[in-house]
Amino acid sequence: MFFTVVDIDQIKKRIESLRAAIAENNRRYYVDDSPVLSDYDFDMLMNELIALEKAHPELVTPDSPTQKVGSDLRKEFEQYPHRYPMLSLGNTYDITEVEAFAERAVKAIGSTFTFCCELKFDGTAICLTYRNGHLVRALTRGDGTVGDDVTANVLRIRNIPRDLQGSGYPDEFEIRGEIYMPYKAFDKLNEERLRDEEQPFANPRNAASGSLKLLDSREVSHRGLECTLYHLLGENLPFVTHDEALKAAALWGLPVSDKRKICRNISEIEEYIEYWDTARKSLPFATDGIVIKINELQCQRELGYTAKFPRWAVAYKFQAEQALTKLLSIDYQVGRTGAVTPVANLEPVLLSGTTVKRASLHNSDQMSLLDVRIGDYVYVEKGGEIIPKITGVALDRRGPDVSMPEFPDRCPDCGTPLVRDEGEARYFCPNTDGCPTQIKGKLVHFISRKAMNVIAGDATIDQLYNLGYVKSPADFYGLTREQLLHLEGWKDRAAQRFLDSIEASKATGFDHVLFALGIRYVGETTAKSLARHFGDIDSLMAADRDTLLSVDDIGEVIADSILAYFAKPSNVAEIGRLREAGLKFSVGEQEIQASSALEGQTIVISGNFSIPREEMKKLIVLNGGKNSSSVSGKTSFLLAGEKPGPEKIRKAGALGIKVMGEAEFMQLISGAGTSGNGTEAAGAAVQPTLF
Repeated sequence: MFFTVVDIDQIKKRIESLRAAIAENNRRYYVDDSPVLSDYDFDMLMNELIALEKAHPELVTPDSPTQKVGSDLRKEFEQYPHRYPMLSLGNTYDITEVEAFAERAVKAIGSTFTFCCELKFDGTAICLTYRNGHLVRALTRGDGTVGDDVTANVLRIRNIPRDLQGSGYPDEFEIRGEIYMPYKAFDKLNEERLRDEEQPFANPRNAASGSLKLLDSREVSHRGLECTLYHLLGENLPFVTHDEALKAAALWGLPVSDKRKICRNISEIEEYIEYWDTARKSLPFATDGIVIKINELQCQRELGYTAKFPRWAVAYKFQAEQALTKLLSIDYQVGRTGAVTPVANLEPVLLSGTTVKRASLHNSDQMSLLDVRIGDYVYVEKGGEIIPKITGVALDRRGPDVSMPEFPDRCPDCGTPLVRDEGEARYFCPNTDGCPTQIKGKLVHFISRKAMNVIAGDATIDQLYNLGYVKSPADFYGLTREQLLHLEGWKDRAAQRFLDSIEASKATGFDHVLFALGIRYVGETTAKSLARHFGDIDSLMAADRDTLLSVDDIGEVIADSILAYFAKPSNVAEIGRLREAGLKFSVGEQEIQASSALEGQTIVISGNFSIPREEMKKLIVLNGGKNSSSVSGKTSFLLAGEKPGPEKIRKAGALGIKVMGEAEFMQLISGAGTSGNGTEAAGAAVQPTLF
């Protein structure tokens, strides 16, 4: 075909536009865990790019997203190379392309073989390495060549064994699969986030990926993650088929799906797809398609790989599940910070394994955009694709009895006129001290696990508030056994557990107490930064706007919110009462900066040390330094323990950056006055071997 110069220029521009859009969504999908495109829309962009590059191979570049796997690498984690490349799967929404895949396999192989069909779990990929029956490393997909080391977090997932059972397993092998979050755990997590007025996860895949990359591995155990493994790799494995390998893995105690099926031809594959397109809706976890693999391992080796995909497997993806149901009414809910959110009440509809009765409309702007009316039939999506959300209105079914919803101009709870700050999408109730819903929301937030960790729930708060026993957080610390025994269903044991929990909360660190206060926009991470920077509540309350803006991660919105909070006499008085109750409003001695030995220095650590890595990072901060996860021109020195990452050592050498061992480091900070925290013993450690 003949193309003019103008045509080629337009094609180049379209290719560049597609690459940019795909790269941006890859970042949002793999790194931020907050994609803005549906899987289908993203795949359509990728397919268009593939078609254009196929028609114009001279325009293909090595950095094109068609030539590499999307990367989920995070700078906070150590990276290690994959022994075998960790590729993606080619996917399709068209059954005729599955038929074409099967036909190509028949022609290429030329002998009898079978297909292994499996559910495609909607989670995040993981690669586990077992050595002598013991889990030694867990890596994410990363960029397909290198992955993030998330071993500490994976060990917190209940169905992944640390040690194999039985016998007959290879001395060393890899097994790959998917870590996912079941619907029940996903709903519980989002309920917690909504209660704390944090952004909920869009879907279980994002929640699983975000949970796997938590920096506190202890928190992972609370997220309810599960794993299914589906691909065994190693040298000289004694298996003839893929299915045989998975059966062996199951005998070793590894979590392998029992939903796979061996198919002999395309009609059996289509039957399997058709069955699960319906049956998946009753599963307790999200699936977004079917993976079809050549079962015989020798045939897999014959077919090989492209730069990005194995030629012996393909994924058929289901269309996003959507349902049409009637919007019965709209509630307007008030959160603990006063934000008013419209929530649609729906005729119950089954979607992705759960019954949906309510769906968020987000804010008044979204309601106007949808042009939604009470009595309309609306399209709802949920589950593996997205949290309950109204995506459209069936205008052809709009009847004469529908009514226009009216977003309230006053608080639905206390009647105070609502306000809308410039740049905000939501309306807020400004009556923070007198609105019952806001007060109870703040009380629930104060006792939550991530704040003061008091054993109580929403029902208890309702009872305590309604009886007038607790109106502010400080009231918790004046409760008596006699008052608690007035609560419906409470006995001596429950009352004592609650009082013990209240007493134990007094030992909670300053950063958690600061988070528990519920200052708008001050989340866990921000509270930690503020506590570390100011050291105590008095210094924080005395800070002006410029001082606040000098703190890492504090922008104008957060700074103004902090100033507004401490400008209210009632908040200052409440802090005084909490202080009298015995709560900590300053960092502990072990958290106070020990010296300025590392002031202004950025340090990267790599390898194993005589103390835990997190403790080593804390020592850097306590002595005035700053941690970084990647070596760059801004790195002051690389602190290397035993078995440091070879790439970091190589990069430090190339940039002329000093590599310091643990003994020298300990001598450096102890010479500046550091003591305690186990550093004396650590300081006597032998200089580690770097290579």
